[in-house]
Parts: sequence; structure tokens; C-alpha cells
Amino acid sequence: MSTLRPTDLAREHGISTQAVRNYERHGFIPPAERTPSGYRVYTEVHAAALRAYLSLVPAYGYAAAGQIMNALHRDELDEALTIVDRGHGLLLRDRDTLAAVRAAVSHLTAESEATPAPARDPGTRTVGELAHQLGVTPATLRNWEDAGILRPARDPATGYRVFGADDIRDAELAHLLRRGGHLLDHIAGVVHQIRTAGGTDALVSSLEAWQDKLTAQGLAMLHAATRLDAYLTHISPDPGAHKHRAPEPS
Repeated sequence: MSTLRPTDLAREHGISTQAVRNYERHGFIPPAERTPSGYRVYTEVHAAALRAYLSLVPAYGYAAAGQIMNALHRDELDEALTIVDRGHGLLLRDRDTLAAVRAAVSHLTAESEATPAPARDPGTRTVGELAHQLGVTPATLRNWEDAGILRPARDPATGYRVFGADDIRDAELAHLLRRGGHLLDHIAGVVHQIRTAGGTDALVSSLEAWQDKLTAQGLAMLHAATRLDAYLTHISPDPGAHKHRAPEPS
């Protein structure tokens, strides 16, 4: 088998030789053989491992990529595949959340266009008034507040919660997403994105970027799968076969 220098591995990916050594130290690529003088000697197996690891990073993140490679090097194929499966599950959840946000924002936008402007300031809602408007209980709104979905102000005179226009928007969005079966922590993340974007109008323009990000991650997962499969053929021509042999006849 032909040998490679650290610079050969590093040059292919535009990284430093120190990075290659770091990846070896952390178990992301197998340990290198050493020459009598102590120099590292890599092979195509190491090159395949490095390609696999670096392709896993944009697909699953640094932490998961490292966990996958470490699991493989412990001969724990099922553990590695479980981490991969978990990453696909998270991406699917993000796609579902994006679809729900698109529907919710579209619903809110359509309602705001179809409903005449209210006679009074929509920002003046007590917890009871907002609960009645949404058809939920005040306790539900308090739970949403505890989850970080709502951030009402307090009336300085009475100490009661006062829900502003942004709070009403967030509560309406939360109500729609809850009806769609989304968990409170997921809804809190969506509402935070809306606040960061500056409202539903600004969020609409950012949804395409969100979609592009998910598409890029999905494509990265496909690419990582090919690199990971190639590495598995180097370290085990028949991955998992030793764990799935047919039982011996009795």
C-alpha cells in the first residue's frame, strides 16, 4: 500500500498539517504508523478517513462528525449509524417546522389583510383578554411565557401582565403551531427567529434562506454518505457482517 505524508493529506483539503495531527489525536482518523525516526506515515485508509470526517462536518456538525468517526474506530458501527439517523431526524424536524412556520405566517398575514384595523390599540391585552381572543386558558399563556414564547411587560401600577402587539403576534403564531402538534421548545425557537427578523414581514423574506440552508445540509448528508461508505470499505469490506451472521445449526 502506498504511503502518504501529512502534507499530502493536508494539501487535498487546504488545511494545515497540524490540523491533520489534531484529527489523529482526537481519533477522527486512525493512528499513523511511525518511521524509525518518528515521522508519521499515512496510507489511503487515512486519506479516506479524513475525507469522511470532513464531509460529515457540514452534514451533521463538528461534534456529531467526531462521534461518528470515534464510534467507527471503536468498531461500533451501529452507534455510528444511530448518530447519522439522529441527524436525519433533526433535519426532518427542521423541515416540518419550516413548513409550519410558512403556513402560520401565511395565515397571520392573510388574517391581517382581511381584518379591518381594530378601533383600539391592539397592544392593550390582559392575560384574560388574550386568552379569550385565542380560545385558550390564562394558564396556557403562562406556560408559554415560562417556555420563553411570550415576554409580556408588567403594568407598573398593578403588576399585571400586559401583552403588546408583538406579544399578540407571537401568541397567535404559538397557538397555530401548537395546534399543529409542535412542542413548546420548538415554538420558542421559531418565535425567537421572528423577533430577530423583526416581525412576520421580515421573516417571510428570510424563509427562503432558511430553506436554502436545509437543502444544503441535505445535499451535504448525501455527499457524506458516499465518503463514509468509501471509508467503510477500507476498514471493513463487509460492514457489520461479524455482528449479523446466521446462527449455527443446532
